[in-house]
Amino acid sequence: MERRIGVIGIVVENRKEVSDKLNKILSDHGDIIVGRMGIPYKERGLCVISLIVDGTTDEIGALTGKLGSLLGVKVKSALTK
Repeated sequence: MERRIGVIGIVVENRKEVSDKLNKILSDHGDIIVGRMGIPYKERGLCVISLIVDGTTDEIGALTGKLGSLLGVKVKSALTK
């Protein structure tokens, strides 16, 4: 399959409850993650994470699907054609 470069935006509303699961998912998919930046937004009680990924649509979809299944986690992605 063709590999794509993409950006994944993640907003975490309940960091304390999901951080272990979220980090496990990211670690499991570390082979497609090129870069990661996490910013705590204390004033809003949120954490915002951005990922740069390089993988097939199946690999990226598996990652975003698992992240999106976590309670209080919102995920959006944009991929190259």
